[in-house]
Amino acid sequence: MRLRTAATALVAATLTPFVLTVPAAHAATAAAPYDFNGDGRADLAIGAPGATVAGKAKAGAVSVVHSGTGGPKTSTRTLLTQNTAGIPGSAEADDAFGTSVTSADLDRDGYADLVVGTPGEDTSDDTNDGVATIVWGSASGLSGARTVHNFAHSSHDRYGLSLAAGDFDADGHPDIAVGATGSTLLTVVPGPITRSGAWPAGGSSHGLSGYTGSHGVPHLSSGDVTGEGFDSLVVHGRWSGGDTATQLADARVDNFGDWMDYLPPGQVSAVGDIDGDGHADIAVGNDREPSADAYGALGGRVTIVYGGPEGRDGNRPEVVLTQDTAGVPGASEAGDRFGSGLALGDVDGDGYADLAVGAAGENGGAGSVTVLYGSASGLTTKGSASFTQSTAGVPGTSEQGDLFGTRVVLTDHTGDHRADLSLSAPGENSGDGSVWSLRGTATGPTTTGATSFGPAATGVSTTGSPRFGTALGG
Repeated sequence: MRLRTAATALVAATLTPFVLTVPAAHAATAAAPYDFNGDGRADLAIGAPGATVAGKAKAGAVSVVHSGTGGPKTSTRTLLTQNTAGIPGSAEADDAFGTSVTSADLDRDGYADLVVGTPGEDTSDDTNDGVATIVWGSASGLSGARTVHNFAHSSHDRYGLSLAAGDFDADGHPDIAVGATGSTLLTVVPGPITRSGAWPAGGSSHGLSGYTGSHGVPHLSSGDVTGEGFDSLVVHGRWSGGDTATQLADARVDNFGDWMDYLPPGQVSAVGDIDGDGHADIAVGNDREPSADAYGALGGRVTIVYGGPEGRDGNRPEVVLTQDTAGVPGASEAGDRFGSGLALGDVDGDGYADLAVGAAGENGGAGSVTVLYGSASGLTTKGSASFTQSTAGVPGTSEQGDLFGTRVVLTDHTGDHRADLSLSAPGENSGDGSVWSLRGTATGPTTTGATSFGPAATGVSTTGSPRFGTALGG
């Protein structure tokens, strides 16, 4: 396997092994991520880290809205906080429960599980130590929880700042990757992960040499880039000089930090097979202006890196997209933040992953979302479409500061085998936040029957600024 050696490397420490428990019997078919009740439809997990809980400001909450044939429906929902029965800990000011979310069927019982990051959690001897919590799926939805093991309390803070799930070590069991700040910025917690008992051996924590510890790893994504049946990690951070850093990691290698492959720098990413060749491709969003980031662009940009057997496909050029690219709606303007949110999923059901791009700063922060389509030859701008709150059929009205498109998700909420477009605007209504969902069709997302809901509809308090939709998973 060829991987490019990074000029700066992670300092990797393999930790003391833990006693391995006997894994639970696998379900015949593991549930897809976010299908918490095993009905074949992805549910929607919405983080509101600024939510007030029992009078505690910014304690944080996560609303899980279950899906039906019409998509997410707030009549069947679950509200999670650290005061929810079965969730470890208690809601405290500035915990920021719901800053990050990810999902996988961790115990392979046929129901997806939810992992929630709480980077502001304090422990008895460590302010902002942070915690990640698994909430278990079942036929009736989410209930019961377990705290994700933290291998390196003393060398990092804000554990749970970012999360990703996948089979990173190619052993057939889902693992959890956890981002943090400090000197140890990335922890890989291996499977099999069960509801009780000791944690498996082989967990490791890594410090990113050359990365800014105070910035940490604010975003992670994952997918099968090599096409070999395991997941690679896309790691986002910031170099000590201030510029954005993005790299691809193969966690099968013990010292994978020495073999990180450089990717186009950006703040967020999404992974999916755009051209249907069996190798997941990587979309990297950099919404920063050149004045703030040497790798930024006027109005922001998205770069597509095609996957291959060795990670990135060195035989195919990167594709750079801005709002000045032919076929992309709009025009590049300072502050548009094109690339603030990214998602890959098959909207039209043709077998190729399509791309949703948020531009949260568009029109003074009103925001927009653009959808572009995959094909056998790769991503195309043909037929691309843009959506705002001023688009006919989209509920609401575009207003400055809404930040429509901060987060986007493309996944099948209806069970029709087409990805639906869900997105958030955490600035809506002066920081209350809101979420929209548009059905996928053979011709792309439709505004017919589009739905929208805010925090109050899902049980989240609007006291203060909950910023409902800061994290979005589905």
